[in-house]
Amino acid sequence: MRNCLIIAGALVVFTASTSYAQHDWYVGGSLSYLKQSDSDNTGTTGNFTTGNGSPVIPFGTPISAGTPYGWETEFESGWAISGEVGLLYASGLRSGIELTYSTADVDKHKGVNVAGTVIDGVDAAVLTGSRNQLGATVGQVVADGQGSISSTGVFLNLYYDFVDLGSFYPYLGAGIGLMSVDVEYKPSGVKIIDQSETKIGFQLKAGLTWRTTENIDLYGEYVFRMTDDVEVDNALFPGTLDIENKQHLVSVGIRYRFTY
Repeated sequence: MRNCLIIAGALVVFTASTSYAQHDWYVGGSLSYLKQSDSDNTGTTGNFTTGNGSPVIPFGTPISAGTPYGWETEFESGWAISGEVGLLYASGLRSGIELTYSTADVDKHKGVNVAGTVIDGVDAAVLTGSRNQLGATVGQVVADGQGSISSTGVFLNLYYDFVDLGSFYPYLGAGIGLMSVDVEYKPSGVKIIDQSETKIGFQLKAGLTWRTTENIDLYGEYVFRMTDDVEVDNALFPGTLDIENKQHLVSVGIRYRFTY
């Protein structure tokens, strides 16, 4: 959080100091390949009693509130789009406001644990409260991932375009903003998580611009983007869960510069 506030302060100072500088407007958009990082989901339970996980966990075993639990979620490759409006300054700096959307499907869950004990081999009834066993283990049920994680965000970005290499301009950028993160976990069709939360996010960028004409740029960039953990409620049994949201994106885009 402290780093985010420092970046935000730097952007405010920059905007104020360049408000009367020579500049040109631009608009741009990009399409991205998304690698959503695996999430180490962790949380604590409320009070509940287990279903029939015999012989490992007998039916009706009490679980106390505050018991730690969690699992790991792996995501498939996803995609993202973004659009940006901004200003180019004579100093080589750029500032922009960017709207982003990204989504990735769940591949699988694994390593379900309660109080530090992995229960992937226990009958799945242990978590549903059922007296009758389901004939499938926790590990088998969660391996059929299903679900997705989607994020919609708005960022205030600051860039620096380095000296040109012919028609090419390498650049670095950083941004801070807000992201609404929507998480849906429904392994084997059983809805466990279906909730969204808005979090502060930040991103770092490195890219290369190709100035094709006086007004049109093509660019490619790498983006690392993340938010604080997303805090959600468990719909299967009492408990909360913190879900990690970290992204790696490789983007291609086009930018139109309004020159005067």
